[in-house]
Amino acid sequence: MRFHFNTPLAAVIHLLACAAILIASPWSLLAQQRGGAFAPAHPLKGVEDKPVVINTDLVSLRVSVTDKEGRFVSGLNQGAFAVYEDGVRQEISFFSDQDSPAAVGVVLDVSASMTDEKIMRAREALRHFIQTSHEEDEYFLIGFNERPQLLLEGVRGSEAMLARISGVEPHGNTALYDAIAFGLEQVKRSRLNKRALIVISDGEDNHSRLDSGDVKRMLREADLTVYTILIGPLRPRSNGGAVMDGLASATGGKSYFPGNAELMSEAFEQVALELRRQYSIGYTPSNFVTDGKWRHIEVRVTSQPGFPRLVVRSRKGYYALGRDRGGRGS
Repeated sequence: MRFHFNTPLAAVIHLLACAAILIASPWSLLAQQRGGAFAPAHPLKGVEDKPVVINTDLVSLRVSVTDKEGRFVSGLNQGAFAVYEDGVRQEISFFSDQDSPAAVGVVLDVSASMTDEKIMRAREALRHFIQTSHEEDEYFLIGFNERPQLLLEGVRGSEAMLARISGVEPHGNTALYDAIAFGLEQVKRSRLNKRALIVISDGEDNHSRLDSGDVKRMLREADLTVYTILIGPLRPRSNGGAVMDGLASATGGKSYFPGNAELMSEAFEQVALELRRQYSIGYTPSNFVTDGKWRHIEVRVTSQPGFPRLVVRSRKGYYALGRDRGGRGS
């Protein structure tokens, strides 16, 4: 291709333009290699609400605060909280008490030990749960016997969930630990940062490849809260209660042992309310080292007028692993 210039000035302008293009080209390529530092200012359609994943040492916590009667205490400000890592107080860099939606995985035992009557009790309790929950919550339904199966993924509202449970026929052995690990992976796919698992079972396991220790470590590494609902009656000498309690406490969650349908519905409502009233706290460890060791976390709340004794629940720590993820434990 040839260019013709009518004046010397036009030729000079053209040469300067070509030089600018040649200089800019390597930088444009470098920007693409580094993740698009010169990307358009406006986000592409359909990705505006996707979470931004960055490499950070931010530790994120979901904190529940109740009084001695178990009633949730809301309205606390950042100054009421203190966070300690391995006994050293940390500076809180993020705080929110916003009622934000959650990704909720319901892990439902459909093995032979769960009768049709137990399944219907769970279905009715879930109806109460969804009615109390945030309208933008996303639900994942995982049914399990010998193996876990994803029955619903990322749905909203109660109709699809309740209809899917109604068609379940209990049978087979019980792979509880495998199902929890599977449910954890499903919920982590959600775009929502607040995440929870609700495990509905009698706490028995006779078919998992993973064991209790494997699953508890996975839960400790995850930024989510586990709530367990123990459905009785239990078999003689069953350790189902201890199993379910251990799973919940590993994440700062809570275990419930409702003795009838009414108490089960109340338990689910309590879980829904807690998710809506959790505090979100983040901090960057003052002396973080990626040595893979366990870091113990303690969250304290100062006494408030009218509440002489407050109960705080949150996850108890994390493993100091160097990973590219949106915060330690997320």
